[in-house]
Amino acid sequence: MSKVGIIANPAAGKDIRRLVAYATISDNVKKAGIVRRAILALDSTGVDEILLMPDSYSLGARAIDGIRQHGLNCRVCFLDMSITDSMQDSVKAARLMNEQGVDCIITVGGDGTNRAVAHGCGQVPIVPISTGTNNVFPFMVEGTTAGLAAGIFARGIVDRNKFAMTTKRLNIIRNGQFVDLGLVDIVVVDEQFIGSKAILDISRVREIIVTQGHPSYIGMASIAGSFYPIGAKDDQGLYLRLGKNNLRVKAAVAPGVISEVEIAEYRVLNLNDRVEVIDKPSILALDGEREVEVRGEDKVEIELSRDGPRVVRIEETLEEAVRQGYFTGSGALAR
Repeated sequence: MSKVGIIANPAAGKDIRRLVAYATISDNVKKAGIVRRAILALDSTGVDEILLMPDSYSLGARAIDGIRQHGLNCRVCFLDMSITDSMQDSVKAARLMNEQGVDCIITVGGDGTNRAVAHGCGQVPIVPISTGTNNVFPFMVEGTTAGLAAGIFARGIVDRNKFAMTTKRLNIIRNGQFVDLGLVDIVVVDEQFIGSKAILDISRVREIIVTQGHPSYIGMASIAGSFYPIGAKDDQGLYLRLGKNNLRVKAAVAPGVISEVEIAEYRVLNLNDRVEVIDKPSILALDGEREVEVRGEDKVEIELSRDGPRVVRIEETLEEAVRQGYFTGSGALAR
């Protein structure tokens, strides 16, 4: 039986960066519409069951409101879980979906949402739809398209091993123990208290470690990408230490904010390389959100690895479905 989970984060795209930069607000009406279109697309592929994460805004309920009358063929239900209005909702939902055997999980949110899902999804591939702020990890893709790809993948119409890519991640090891992870970047901020989640002052940034970087990105990964681009498929990352030197780059550090940044040193990281955090005490921001405190006596290392969440390759999945004759009905379809 084919089964797909959907985790939509009502808080994504609403943080304080709307006040200190020029980011647009991703409202929940828009998110409910994305989920609705994904459900309709999934249903059209013949998926048997869709599991939805409950949330305080009732995104899932709003999404299915009005479309049941058109006669959905698949079963749509909500996970039986309590709501905390925190990232733990996404972590728990991903874990429950993993335990209940979903074939893939559609996420609706930003880098932070997908980082939370990565804590619980295990080897279940995700189909990330971007609605957050910086949006490096998830794709800018229409909900209908994402739903089609997820349904085709879940039904086994394409080879699941071939069309899901294992991503990179950054592991935080503090005093020999794993603490947390980042999917795109980990930033060392010269602060002693977490306070606001977002990085508000680039002058307080001391070190940056990225899994990928490109000048088209928004956020800290754009700094690395402005002089040393690294792709999601590359088996490399990059470490930067900011400070006085001859190397200066311009980068889009926030929506509508282009800053000149001085880089004192940098080095390329290979898979399984570790770098030790130099600036202490400090705060670590993970994928744009300040989360981890580093005390002066702590030994904190950041490790680059390729054991991040598996991600469905949307375009390639749909192209393979064409080759299989899925859209014309001329192929032998796997159920």
